[in-house]
Amino acid sequence: MQRIVVITGATSGIGLAMAEEFSQRGDKVYCLARREAPIPEGAVFIPCDVTDEARAAEAIKEVISRESRIDVLINNAGFGISGAVEFTELSDAKKQLDVNFFGTVNMTKAVLGHMREAGKGMILNTSSVAGVTPIPYQTYYSASKAAINSYTMALANEVRAFGIKAAALMPGDVKTGFTDARAKSSVGADVYKSLEKSVKTMEHDERNGMSPVRLAKRAYFISTRKRPKPLYSCGFAYSLICTLAKILPSRFVSFVLGKLYG
Repeated sequence: MQRIVVITGATSGIGLAMAEEFSQRGDKVYCLARREAPIPEGAVFIPCDVTDEARAAEAIKEVISRESRIDVLINNAGFGISGAVEFTELSDAKKQLDVNFFGTVNMTKAVLGHMREAGKGMILNTSSVAGVTPIPYQTYYSASKAAINSYTMALANEVRAFGIKAAALMPGDVKTGFTDARAKSSVGADVYKSLEKSVKTMEHDERNGMSPVRLAKRAYFISTRKRPKPLYSCGFAYSLICTLAKILPSRFVSFVLGKLYG
C-alpha cells in the first residue's frame, strides 16, 4: 500500500532529496516548508513554519483530512549558526534551538495522536554527527542535534507500545546549500584566533561531502525497518567516528576535535 509521508524542510538540500527518493519509490509525499519551491512531480506542498506550534498542528491536520493517515513523518527542517559562544547573541542561540529542536517537537507532538490511534507510524528525525562529536564554534548547532538524539531515543521507548517507531539519522558532511545558508558570526575573531579557520575547515569539508541523495536512500532504508535502531549514521567513516566517540575517553575525543576544528 502506498505510504503517506510528510517531510519538513523538503524544498531544498537533504529534504528535497528525500522527497524525490520517497516519491520515486511510490510513496505519496507532502513537502512542508516556509516558502514554496519546485518539488517532485506528484508531491504536495503545504506551507509550514515548524516553530509555530499551531501551524504545525494545522499542517498535520490538513494531511490527515486528505489522506486519513500519516505513515511516516520526517523532521528535517533546520539551519546552522556558527560563532564563538561568548559573543553569540542569546536570541540567535534560541532561534537555533527553536528551529532545529523545538520544530521537531512541534511536528512530532502534532502527529503522535493520529499515529497512536492508527496503531502504527514512523518518525525519523534528521540529526547530525555533531550531536555526538560537538564541533567548536558550532556549539549551539551541535547542542540542538544532541538534543534531537536524546529526544528520539526517549521517544522511541515511550511510543513503542503503540506500534510507533522513532529513529534519528545523523549525517556527516553533506554537499548542499546548507553551507552557504549558515548564519556566520565573526564577532570575537580577534580574541578567538581559531574561529575563522575552524569555520573555513568545516565548510571545506561540507562542500566536499557526500551527496544528499545518499542520505535520502539511507532515510528510505530506515523508514522501512521493522525494528529500527534509535540512531543511524551514513557511511563507514561516520559510523566509525560515532562508535569511537562512544568507546574512547571523552578527553581524547575532545582533544581530537580541538585539533581538527579548534
